[in-house]
Amino acid sequence: MADVLPLVEARLRTALGEPDARAAVTFLGTDRIEVLRFHEGDIVRYATLGMSAQPMTDPTAVVADPVKGPRAELVLSVRAGLADTDKVLRPLAVLAASPQVEGVVVAPGASLDVGEPLWPGAPFTSVLVAEPGGLVEDLELDAPLDPVRFLPLLPMTPNEAAWKRVHGAQALQERWLTQGTDLRDPARTSVPLE
Repeated sequence: MADVLPLVEARLRTALGEPDARAAVTFLGTDRIEVLRFHEGDIVRYATLGMSAQPMTDPTAVVADPVKGPRAELVLSVRAGLADTDKVLRPLAVLAASPQVEGVVVAPGASLDVGEPLWPGAPFTSVLVAEPGGLVEDLELDAPLDPVRFLPLLPMTPNEAAWKRVHGAQALQERWLTQGTDLRDPARTSVPLE
């Protein structure tokens, strides 16, 4: 079975350019997770590399399938220079390791919570997983492997996360859209939820 990570990194470089920094985190009992940083104008993007090495498996499965199952990497985009967002590297690695550690399948519409600010002073402790395909195209792999999907992460305030649990991901995204919320602003406040 070919190692998918060089292909994933090549896809990220094709879509986002050359990374200007990278960091690696290894958690006990998990594979190494890297986070690559890309700059494009006033936007900085952080992309995980390592989450897609193994397919995500249904936590109720008796035996994890080493081949079949969804594969993904996470991408976070924020405006540069407005906050110390480089400290998001460890929280992103924690989220990318969650399929291995907790047996979760990360999919669009899911909420992921790190239980602490994503970076120092951040009003966000969680993210909404958005639909893939816009920024980085899915990476098709040889059958029977599932494609690697690059899932955008949208930071949520605790109030937004609570509102999303009640009303759903689609309703929160519509609220952001109608209010003209700048989801890349690392210091934005919660969208009005009344």
